[in-house]
Amino acid sequence: MHREEQVSQEISVHDRVYKQVIVMRHDLKMRRGKQIAQGAHASMAFLASRLKVSGVVSMNEFDEASQAWLSGGFAKICCRVDSEDELLAIRDVASQQGLEVHMITDSGKTEFHGVPTNTCLAIGPDESSKIDAITGELKLL
Repeated sequence: MHREEQVSQEISVHDRVYKQVIVMRHDLKMRRGKQIAQGAHASMAFLASRLKVSGVVSMNEFDEASQAWLSGGFAKICCRVDSEDELLAIRDVASQQGLEVHMITDSGKTEFHGVPTNTCLAIGPDESSKIDAITGELKLL
Protein backbone atom coordinates (compact mmCIF):
# COMPACT_ATOMS: atom_id res chain seq x y z
CA MET A 1 0.00 0.00 0.00
CA HIS A 2 1.34 3.43 -0.88
CA ARG A 3 1.93 5.88 1.96
CA GLU A 4 -0.71 8.28 0.54
CA GLU A 5 -3.34 5.53 0.52
CA GLN A 6 -2.47 4.49 4.06
CA VAL A 7 -2.71 8.06 5.35
CA SER A 8 -6.01 8.53 3.49
CA GLN A 9 -7.46 5.38 5.10
CA GLU A 10 -6.24 6.41 8.57
CA ILE A 11 -7.84 9.83 8.21
CA SER A 12 -11.13 8.36 7.03
CA VAL A 13 -11.25 5.99 10.03
CA HIS A 14 -10.75 8.88 12.44
CA ASP A 15 -13.23 11.10 10.61
CA ARG A 16 -16.10 8.64 10.92
CA VAL A 17 -18.89 9.40 13.36
CA TYR A 18 -20.17 6.64 15.62
CA LYS A 19 -23.35 6.43 17.65
CA GLN A 20 -25.97 4.22 19.18
CA VAL A 21 -29.67 4.76 18.53
CA ILE A 22 -32.37 3.89 21.05
CA VAL A 23 -35.80 3.31 19.47
CA MET A 24 -38.64 3.65 22.00
CA ARG A 25 -42.28 2.63 21.65
CA HIS A 26 -44.30 5.82 22.02
CA ASP A 27 -47.67 4.03 21.88
CA LEU A 28 -47.15 2.52 25.34
CA LYS A 29 -47.41 5.95 27.03
CA MET A 30 -44.72 4.99 29.54
CA ARG A 31 -43.88 7.38 32.34
CA ARG A 32 -40.74 9.43 31.57
CA GLY A 33 -38.76 7.60 34.27
CA LYS A 34 -39.80 4.25 32.81
CA GLN A 35 -38.67 5.38 29.34
CA ILE A 36 -35.30 6.44 30.71
CA ALA A 37 -34.84 3.13 32.53
CA GLN A 38 -35.81 1.10 29.46
CA GLY A 39 -33.46 3.14 27.24
CA ALA A 40 -30.63 2.63 29.74
CA HIS A 41 -31.28 -1.12 29.68
CA ALA A 42 -31.10 -1.08 25.89
CA SER A 43 -27.86 0.88 25.80
CA MET A 44 -26.21 -1.25 28.48
CA ALA A 45 -27.27 -4.50 26.80
CA PHE A 46 -24.42 -3.89 24.36
CA LEU A 47 -21.90 -4.43 27.19
CA ALA A 48 -23.98 -6.75 29.37
CA SER A 49 -24.32 -9.32 26.58
CA ARG A 50 -20.53 -9.66 26.48
CA LEU A 51 -20.20 -9.82 30.26
CA LYS A 52 -22.69 -12.70 30.37
CA VAL A 53 -20.49 -14.73 28.05
CA SER A 54 -17.07 -14.29 29.66
CA GLY A 55 -17.55 -12.29 32.86
CA VAL A 56 -14.89 -9.86 31.65
CA VAL A 57 -14.87 -7.33 28.83
CA SER A 58 -11.74 -6.12 27.07
CA MET A 59 -11.49 -3.40 24.43
CA ASN A 60 -9.77 -5.96 22.19
CA GLU A 61 -13.04 -7.89 21.95
CA PHE A 62 -14.81 -5.02 20.18
CA ASP A 63 -14.78 -4.12 16.50
CA GLU A 64 -13.42 -0.77 15.29
CA ALA A 65 -16.76 1.02 15.49
CA SER A 66 -17.46 -0.15 19.04
CA GLN A 67 -13.96 0.76 20.20
CA ALA A 68 -14.30 4.24 18.69
CA TRP A 69 -17.69 4.73 20.37
CA LEU A 70 -16.44 3.48 23.74
CA SER A 71 -13.37 5.73 23.51
CA GLY A 72 -15.42 8.74 22.45
CA GLY A 73 -18.46 10.44 23.86
CA PHE A 74 -20.94 7.52 23.85
CA ALA A 75 -23.22 9.40 21.46
CA LYS A 76 -26.83 8.23 21.70
CA ILE A 77 -29.90 9.35 19.82
CA CYS A 78 -33.40 8.51 21.06
CA CYS A 79 -36.15 8.05 18.49
CA ARG A 80 -39.68 6.81 18.67
CA VAL A 81 -42.07 4.48 16.89
CA ASP A 82 -45.82 4.22 17.32
CA SER A 83 -46.28 0.44 17.52
CA GLU A 84 -44.66 -2.86 18.33
CA ASP A 85 -44.88 -3.79 14.65
CA GLU A 86 -42.73 -0.76 13.75
CA LEU A 87 -40.22 -1.66 16.47
CA LEU A 88 -39.97 -5.25 15.23
CA ALA A 89 -39.61 -4.13 11.61
CA ILE A 90 -36.70 -1.84 12.54
CA ARG A 91 -35.10 -4.66 14.50
CA ASP A 92 -35.39 -6.97 11.51
CA VAL A 93 -33.92 -4.48 9.03
CA ALA A 94 -31.05 -3.56 11.35
CA SER A 95 -30.24 -7.23 11.92
CA GLN A 96 -30.36 -7.94 8.20
CA GLN A 97 -27.89 -5.07 7.66
CA GLY A 98 -25.49 -6.71 10.12
CA LEU A 99 -25.94 -4.16 12.89
CA GLU A 100 -25.92 -5.12 16.55
CA VAL A 101 -29.45 -4.91 17.96
CA HIS A 102 -30.67 -5.41 21.52
CA MET A 103 -34.42 -5.63 22.17
CA ILE A 104 -35.67 -4.85 25.67
CA THR A 105 -38.69 -6.73 26.94
CA ASP A 106 -40.02 -5.34 30.20
CA SER A 107 -41.19 -7.96 32.70
CA GLY A 108 -44.46 -6.11 33.28
CA LYS A 109 -44.11 -6.01 37.07
CA THR A 110 -44.57 -2.24 37.47
CA GLU A 111 -46.44 -1.43 34.24
CA PHE A 112 -48.22 -3.37 31.51
CA HIS A 113 -50.41 -5.37 33.93
CA GLY A 114 -47.92 -8.19 34.39
CA VAL A 115 -47.55 -8.81 30.65
CA PRO A 116 -43.98 -8.94 29.28
CA THR A 117 -43.79 -6.11 26.73
CA ASN A 118 -41.23 -5.12 24.10
CA THR A 119 -40.52 -1.49 25.02
CA CYS A 120 -37.47 -0.41 23.05
CA LEU A 121 -34.28 -1.49 21.33
CA ALA A 122 -30.75 -0.25 20.82
CA ILE A 123 -28.97 -0.33 17.48
CA GLY A 124 -25.20 -0.14 17.51
CA PRO A 125 -22.89 1.39 18.31
CA ASP A 126 -21.75 1.65 14.72
CA GLU A 127 -21.09 4.20 12.01
CA SER A 128 -23.80 6.84 12.02
CA SER A 129 -24.42 6.48 8.30
CA LYS A 130 -25.23 2.78 8.66
CA ILE A 131 -27.73 3.39 11.45
CA ASP A 132 -29.20 6.52 9.83
CA ALA A 133 -30.12 4.46 6.77
CA ILE A 134 -32.59 2.63 9.04
CA THR A 135 -33.61 5.19 11.68
CA GLY A 136 -32.96 8.53 9.98
CA GLU A 137 -36.63 9.19 9.22
CA LEU A 138 -37.90 8.44 12.75
CA LYS A 139 -39.10 11.25 15.00
CA LEU A 140 -36.90 12.14 17.95
CA LEU A 141 -38.25 11.14 21.34
